[in-house]
Amino acid sequence: MIVRWGLEELPGLLAEVGIERPFLVASPRWPIPVDVAGTWKEVPSDRIQEAAAATSGADGLLALGGGSAIDLAKAISVETSLPLVSVPTTYSGAEWTPSFGIRDHDRLMRGGGSGANLAGIVYEPKLTLDLPQAETVGTSLNALAHTAEALYVKGRNEEGDREALAGAALISQWLPKVVDDGKGLEARRGLLEGALHAGAALAAAGLGLGHAIAQALGGRYGLPHGAMNALALPAALRFNEPVAAAEIARFGAAMGTDDPAGRVEELARLGGFERLRDFGVPREELDEVAEAAAVRGGALANPRSASPAEIAELLRSVW
Repeated sequence: MIVRWGLEELPGLLAEVGIERPFLVASPRWPIPVDVAGTWKEVPSDRIQEAAAATSGADGLLALGGGSAIDLAKAISVETSLPLVSVPTTYSGAEWTPSFGIRDHDRLMRGGGSGANLAGIVYEPKLTLDLPQAETVGTSLNALAHTAEALYVKGRNEEGDREALAGAALISQWLPKVVDDGKGLEARRGLLEGALHAGAALAAAGLGLGHAIAQALGGRYGLPHGAMNALALPAALRFNEPVAAAEIARFGAAMGTDDPAGRVEELARLGGFERLRDFGVPREELDEVAEAAAVRGGALANPRSASPAEIAELLRSVW
């Protein structure tokens, strides 16, 4: 993956990966940073076939925005085989993996897949300046969950460990500073660097139980993925403690704490994320959510097997 810093690097990166006529995937709020062959502005969208057909005449894809725009561009990449360059405007790290989820305009999950042709990333801290605090914290906690899970999932490896520890340290250090001083570009660059390492850790190792729970909640109710990870990760860490104590301790040490689950909860509160009930999740449906989470890839890759009943208990603990 080719990575560059600064929006001024985008034309050069596009040329480097052989894209002369990019097709832009971005919501209407974003300006067009380069000349493009066309634009798809419905983000998120489940009209993948129509979007793919609209790329006629383009030789590559350019995604500008958060995880929804990048995931949509990945789906289009799978349909067209076009290479994708991403310019993320949040801290989720979605730009690092070829997998994606498809949501409709109501943000309800309509499918997913993998196999996107990833070519490059351009990071620009200035593009995150207008990101609301809840989205800043939520997407950062999504990235933090990537770092925690990379350290103990079944696919863990040395490269993923290095990226995860670097990402956890940077996110824990810089997220509070971004919240305290919303216009500080140094802090936002540091947080983006943390997201970069978190995304690389995700790409190297994969997802765990916390993400499986977050995906089940978000897919069922159209809730923000980052906020759901912020609530699910502490419960997953405590559940995994009996079999992954050393790995979770390393995660905590990277964040400068001997209470990693508590530190995650502290960071989550910066975004106002405390209980599932605050998002309108019905308590009587938690068993159904648990059933959906138990069969997701993250749950199957978790170091400790989790039954639907055990996952339901975790959900009730954060409800």
